[in-house]
Amino acid sequence: MARYTCLVTVEASESGIKQPLGQTLESCNFDIIYEGQDYLVAREVPGGVAYPQLVTVEVLIDDTPVEDRGVRMNFVMKNEELPLQTNNHCRRMFDRVNQAIAENSQWQLIEAVAG
Repeated sequence: MARYTCLVTVEASESGIKQPLGQTLESCNFDIIYEGQDYLVAREVPGGVAYPQLVTVEVLIDDTPVEDRGVRMNFVMKNEELPLQTNNHCRRMFDRVNQAIAENSQWQLIEAVAG
């Protein structure tokens, strides 16, 4: 199973983070399948790759203020594909989502740490 994680801190209010986050994931070909108060799950839209390669994104939104100016989000992106190559589908989608988050004009990226 391929799995990639990233801890992202953005300058935004917690109440104003879900809508732009959902829009960002949708722009990367994901559908929101679950949304809780501090948790969001999205699944890649079927049709472009085989089902085992479809990527799921789980986002935990930390409501603890970060230096009184930001919101921390923990992203976990995974699929059933074995990561036999470094340039696999899950990794490409991970890079695509990270780039979309960094370029989002509705918040200011403070820090992104990939794990």
